[in-house]
Amino acid sequence: MIDGSLPRLEFWCDLQCPDCHTALDDVRALRAQYGDALPLEVRHFPLEKHKHAYAAAEAAEEAFAQGLGWPFVEALLARTAELDARGQQVLLEVAREVGADVEEVDTALVDGRHMLTVDADQAEGKAIGVTGTPTYVIGGKRLDGGQSQDGLRERIVAVLEAAKSS
Repeated sequence: MIDGSLPRLEFWCDLQCPDCHTALDDVRALRAQYGDALPLEVRHFPLEKHKHAYAAAEAAEEAFAQGLGWPFVEALLARTAELDARGQQVLLEVAREVGADVEEVDTALVDGRHMLTVDADQAEGKAIGVTGTPTYVIGGKRLDGGQSQDGLRERIVAVLEAAKSS
């Protein structure tokens, strides 16, 4: 990177995935370490085995549209088991908890306004080799956390530090 800026970190996740909830600790640590200098983006990769993951991705996109995406994502990932058990009602409860317009979130789930975004993320993920979640993409490198997250944060930091010094 010529200007010393950091590459964007893409956090490919399924919002019903317990491993993505665990990975959130690494994401928080990276955000604490680099702050706003690290462009961080949630990318949706809802897995078929999680029946509410697609709707969760749509609700998250509506929360992002309302400026409350990260609080929504973090709160929802803390409730993956509850989402599995209770479904869409949990999405609306989380929206309320983070201060989102619950009626708009509900309407977005009905009218499908964010389906194209979720579908595009899923298609791009498949095209770049994402097979499970969490997966990170940074500086053109894909790091798969679906099997093990051991050492992933260190590998991400190494990519970021190399980018800062180039």
